[in-house]
Amino acid sequence: MKVTATAIPDVLLIEPQVFGDARGFFFESYNARRFQEATGLAPVFVQDNHSRSARGVLRGLHYQIRQAQGKLVRVVAGEVFDVAVDLRRRSPTFGQSVHVLLSAQNKHMLWIPPGFAHGFLTLSEHAEFLYKTTDYWAASEERSILWNDPTLDIPWPLDALGPEGPALSAKDAAGKTFLTAEVYP
Repeated sequence: MKVTATAIPDVLLIEPQVFGDARGFFFESYNARRFQEATGLAPVFVQDNHSRSARGVLRGLHYQIRQAQGKLVRVVAGEVFDVAVDLRRRSPTFGQSVHVLLSAQNKHMLWIPPGFAHGFLTLSEHAEFLYKTTDYWAASEERSILWNDPTLDIPWPLDALGPEGPALSAKDAAGKTFLTAEVYP
C-alpha cells in the first residue's frame, strides 16, 4: 500500500496494491498490521457504514463534537468528490480543507482522523460509499456545517451537475456556518 500525506498532513491518501488480470482484481481493503506499518496509526474501528447516492447528492459536512470519529473512506461503485475540513482549533491547518476524487476505478481510500468534518458529492450516476469509523454514531453529538460556507470556500465541482445544483438533506441544508459551528479544542 502507498500512503501519501495530503495538504493537511494528518489526512492520508491510501492507494492499495491491486492484483488484477483478465479475470478481475483482488486487493486487501483493510489490514490492521499493514495499515499501522504504513501510517504509524492503529485505529480501532467499531462500525462500518455503506451508503448509496445518486448523481448530484451532496452529503456533509458532518462530524460528531463528542465521540469524534476517525474515518477510513472509499468508493466501491461510481465516483465522488470527497472533502475533509480540519475543525481542531489548535491545529495549524484549522479551517482548511482537502479534497480528493475517490472512485471504484482508482480504489483510493482516505484516512480522516477525529477532529474533522467530512462530506462528499456524487459525480457518477450512482456511487456506493463505504467507511469504517473509530466511534459509534451518536445522534445527539452529530453536527453539520454548510457545504457552501464562504469561509471554507471548498471548490465543489458543481459544473458537473448542471443548473439544478446539489441534492441535500434537510439537515445538511440547515447546517451551521463555519464561524458559528462548534469545533474541537
